[in-house]
Amino acid sequence: MISKDLLQPFQYLFDTELIESIAHVALLKNYQKLDIIIDIGQELNFIPLLIKGNIKVLREDDNGDELLLYVLESGDTCAMSLTCCMVKSVSKIRAIADDEVTVIMIPIAQMKLWFNTNESWRQFILQSYQIRFDEMLETIDTIAFMKMDERLFKYLKDHVKLTASTTLEMTHQEISEDLNTSRVVISRLLKQLEREEKIELGRNKIRVLEF
Repeated sequence: MISKDLLQPFQYLFDTELIESIAHVALLKNYQKLDIIIDIGQELNFIPLLIKGNIKVLREDDNGDELLLYVLESGDTCAMSLTCCMVKSVSKIRAIADDEVTVIMIPIAQMKLWFNTNESWRQFILQSYQIRFDEMLETIDTIAFMKMDERLFKYLKDHVKLTASTTLEMTHQEISEDLNTSRVVISRLLKQLEREEKIELGRNKIRVLEF
């Protein structure tokens, strides 16, 4: 059993009965930055509800290169893991802690039961599907229609919104992996953005000046 206080991010979404049920059946898990929470090919027995921190959700191609699909924030769940649980398939995504992360894990059986018996849970699941679907469409549009410098600047501005800070602590390598390109390309484009006075570069830090 977990403390109901941990469910604060979900208080406005779930009714009192559901909060009580979650507190009784959920497991609490903590992760450090870069820990793998869900991996590709993993059989899922639980779905995560994010209490604290951010989680990057990635796809991997045949060469092992990763592409960032979306980022989960406090109060979110992963639609991809929901789908895998519902149809009993293995995970097709990798979920990685972007900083210190706290999640509560909901057993599959409870997730399915609540979907049929609890309106607030059903609405949460359906809304989560819609939000993640919209985010993946945005990712596709970004790849298809934006040049790499535009993608990079959008990526930085999105992280400003996520962290609520204009100073981002990240390496050129981390960015290149998220955007599925080379570190050399990212370094060159960051210098270009700095010359345009959109960002300011430091040691493993990027200050976003325009957003």
